[in-house]
Amino acid sequence: MTLAPAPTPLAARIDAVLAGFVDGQRLLWPDDDLRPMLDTVRRFILTGGKRLRPAFCYWAWRGVAASEERGEDQAAVTAGAALELFHCFALIHDDIIDAGSRRRGQPSMHEEFAAAHARQGWRGDARSFGRNTALLCGDLCAMWAEELLVGCPAAPVRLAQAQRLFAVMRAEAVAGEYLEVVAQARGDFGSGARARAARVVQLKTARYSVVRPLQIGAVLAGASDAVLDGLAAFGEPLGEAFQLRDDVLGVFGDPARTGKSVLDDLRQAKPTTLLAEGFARADVPSRAVLSAHVGDERLDEAGAARVRAVLAESGALAAVEERIAAARAEALRALEYLEVAGESRQALGALADFVASRSE
Repeated sequence: MTLAPAPTPLAARIDAVLAGFVDGQRLLWPDDDLRPMLDTVRRFILTGGKRLRPAFCYWAWRGVAASEERGEDQAAVTAGAALELFHCFALIHDDIIDAGSRRRGQPSMHEEFAAAHARQGWRGDARSFGRNTALLCGDLCAMWAEELLVGCPAAPVRLAQAQRLFAVMRAEAVAGEYLEVVAQARGDFGSGARARAARVVQLKTARYSVVRPLQIGAVLAGASDAVLDGLAAFGEPLGEAFQLRDDVLGVFGDPARTGKSVLDDLRQAKPTTLLAEGFARADVPSRAVLSAHVGDERLDEAGAARVRAVLAESGALAAVEERIAAARAEALRALEYLEVAGESRQALGALADFVASRSE
């Protein structure tokens, strides 16, 4: 049975911390001209999202914390909220970089600001205004994430460790995004494409979505280096499964459930493992179909359907599904040897199941 990624009480607590923090920030800036930006950021932060990173952080903390400390879990909740703010930064900037049209069932933030510019009849290019304003909103989320983490109610030594991991996570995410941008610019799905895609997955998603949230929660509870290594052994393959599932949903998913277009990844020729497998496995006529449609900014649903047929018939989709299953199994094997409390082991196992099999 697949369980929800974050229990409702935990998700509600994360949202309460986020709402309180953002509302406090808004009080510091009463200017009417700033209100549209601040209101848009608040809505984006609090609307949608599975709160996966806070869940990984929380259950790692709970699995390591001494029994007498488990009732005082606000440090884990606050750190989880900071991770969610960083995730918002990453989503906003990712949509700008990829020219993504939708996020969480709504127009992406740069599209929203572009539409506002057009409605107001302002001077200049609406799309440029949308990108620039969304860029600033993403920056604001990144800065707020760091500020929120600084106020985490944890012992100074533990908080310092968490901050160091948070800094490493930020750098890894930027490095992974850069590698993806370079691969996308090259448009190269030839030899080595699968290895390059795997490296992007490791840095851009596995570390910031799973491994570092786990480790941040654990160090806030006083985890040993051995436990941190064990969490990495669990989180690395699970992070891979997370991104591979995202790649599949980005092409084969239901937009009504994912809240994202199934055309954007193909239009942008994102260097995913799914597309790398497709080009590697397709015969000459099928590869011609991929070359004609992948990277076409005017790609329509009919063209996307032809790409999906090639990915399915070539065995690329099945190969990615097999890798997702193998990565999940690898993560669960590592979880068996992880020194955490029983309830946390169960919760982390449920998270692994959700990450590998989700449809949204």
